[in-house]
Amino acid sequence: MYKLITTVIFCWLLGFGCNAETPEFTTPPALASDQAILVASTDDIPTHIENPKLTKMDVDVWLDGFVPSRIKRSDVAGAIVVIVKDGLILTQRGYGYADIAAGLKVDAETTLFRPGSTSKLMTWTAVMQQVEQSTIDLDHDINTYLDFEVPSFHDEPITMRNLMTHTPGFQEQLKDLLLFDPRGRMALAEFLKNETPPRVYKPGQVPSYSNYGAALAGYIVQRVSGQSFEDYIEDHIFHPLSMSYASFRQPLPPALQVSMSRGYDLASSSPKAYEMFPAPAGSAAMTGPDMAKFMIAHLQGGEYRGVRILKPETARMMHDNPFTTISPKLNRMQLGFYSMDRNGHRIIGHDGDTRFFHSAVQLFPEDGVGIFVSFNSVGRDGGSRAIRTDLLHGFADRYFPGSIGGDNAVPDTAHRDGMLIAGRYSSAQRWQVGYASLLDLVTQSVVTVDDFGRITASAIVGENGQLKQFEEVEPFLWREVGGTTLLGAKVVDEKVTMWSYGDTAPIGAFLPVPVWRSAGWINPLLLLSIGVLLLALLLQPIVALLRRWYAIKPAINDLRLPRRLWVQGSIAGAVLLMLGWLGTIGWIVSEFSFTSALDPWICVLQILSFIVFPLAALMSLWYMCASFVAFKGWQKGLVCAWNIMRMLSCATLLYVAIVFDLIGTSLAL
Repeated sequence: MYKLITTVIFCWLLGFGCNAETPEFTTPPALASDQAILVASTDDIPTHIENPKLTKMDVDVWLDGFVPSRIKRSDVAGAIVVIVKDGLILTQRGYGYADIAAGLKVDAETTLFRPGSTSKLMTWTAVMQQVEQSTIDLDHDINTYLDFEVPSFHDEPITMRNLMTHTPGFQEQLKDLLLFDPRGRMALAEFLKNETPPRVYKPGQVPSYSNYGAALAGYIVQRVSGQSFEDYIEDHIFHPLSMSYASFRQPLPPALQVSMSRGYDLASSSPKAYEMFPAPAGSAAMTGPDMAKFMIAHLQGGEYRGVRILKPETARMMHDNPFTTISPKLNRMQLGFYSMDRNGHRIIGHDGDTRFFHSAVQLFPEDGVGIFVSFNSVGRDGGSRAIRTDLLHGFADRYFPGSIGGDNAVPDTAHRDGMLIAGRYSSAQRWQVGYASLLDLVTQSVVTVDDFGRITASAIVGENGQLKQFEEVEPFLWREVGGTTLLGAKVVDEKVTMWSYGDTAPIGAFLPVPVWRSAGWINPLLLLSIGVLLLALLLQPIVALLRRWYAIKPAINDLRLPRRLWVQGSIAGAVLLMLGWLGTIGWIVSEFSFTSALDPWICVLQILSFIVFPLAALMSLWYMCASFVAFKGWQKGLVCAWNIMRMLSCATLLYVAIVFDLIGTSLAL
């Protein structure tokens, strides 16, 4: 129950719902010639064809039987899917609406979508172009390329390789990353200098996705090339590849704005404003055919229609240079690309999520095949992400089936290894410094082991909402029971130092939670403490009225009205302040409002926290001591027990405020 209540406190605003009627979804007029092969079935995936071949006709039938029904069911406005094969576009499909109010349907040829972080692949491509020119060394300290200094951490410099593998050791950083008003957007250099996140890991050690790190890499390209990042991408990637309907510029150039899809929470809700990010981290907008040209260039070793953007050896370096942090059996980072292998087939790519657009690129290098998908809505219960996952897995399973060898014997050490990994863990991609670290109390994952050595992790839930169960197939490598998901752990000195699982991109891990930060005991104690203090506030006026009614003098004679007010006022202030923190952080998450505009309010809460939490703890301690002296007989035990509970409750609030930086000066978010 305490976990449920705590989650509600933080996340009650996270749900998005609407009962408005969902608009009709149809294939756009530009694809009218394909109408003869549309499948009217509402089944998710047609399965009646044995050993299907990757042909335009087959994939069109499959997509048209899958995408329209799923986006309608999930209240998603529109989508595009582009598949390339052997250097050509095999198919490009558009579904639903780009602008519902205007009745504008998605045109697979001309509608622009936001690929989000998949456009980081262009940033990394630009970096590798500079590596070819020897202006960037992958293993040099990045500070040598900057006009400001990234703070050191244990005297370990950050390298470009660290940035490309998401191991620079930065804390999560979302402040001012996403804005809607162009007047508030900082220039790239200003953003990087003003919003440098704390460093919390040694570089090269812990995978933790970093938008700031990608923006930093783009700025380095800007510095060494002498061009703005946007100019550089246009001159060295977009123009050579004839990507005429693609741009990193924000706002979009007027010529492209007319073809830009609107973004939605739900298709049944109003459209949202154009999202703006630090350009290299994911600000691109482009059509499906333009993304197809970029995919083909990488599938063909850096060349598209006789124009080369990378040398073959450079492309191979990006695609086949896996970086291991946990286990070589899990998906790993290449240089900028994720390994996303499935069914024994090598897949590289990148996911991309803005606030409203959800996209992915996957390349099958040995097969000369690539797929790009993008959705312009969050969807009901985050439905667009589920559609994306099911579509990509379905595509791989249908056209590239295989096996990952599910017959491994369970080692005799399964139970022992399960006991070693059992425990409580936090995501590496979290806030460790600053007030937002309080969110860790509702995001920790618990790993448990049964009598047979099978393990479950509360962070890994199947489609049916049940926890996935894993059995060990190799030392510290587990496979999903009845499935293919892998979970691997890194062990040092007989201790699990981190683990991850194979259904995720290789950009994160789970790290052991120290006892002093464990939500296992802090959450119930925090909720109990708030309850005790609220009860104390409620009982105090009742007790005062009863004393007056029966003319009973207070047992503590020197506790006159001002002192009672100090005690009650400090306790009331501590409770309200803690609820204020919880409400503020919950609002930030639910509204996705990670901006500097909140800094003045956060400063107020921090100043109050310096005063109120210690004061409440001291006043409750004083009152407890005074009552111990004043009361006699049978009343003493009862009153003292109650005052001890009240004092410990105030101490708990003070402890949480200190440990999770509510008493602090950091504005990191």
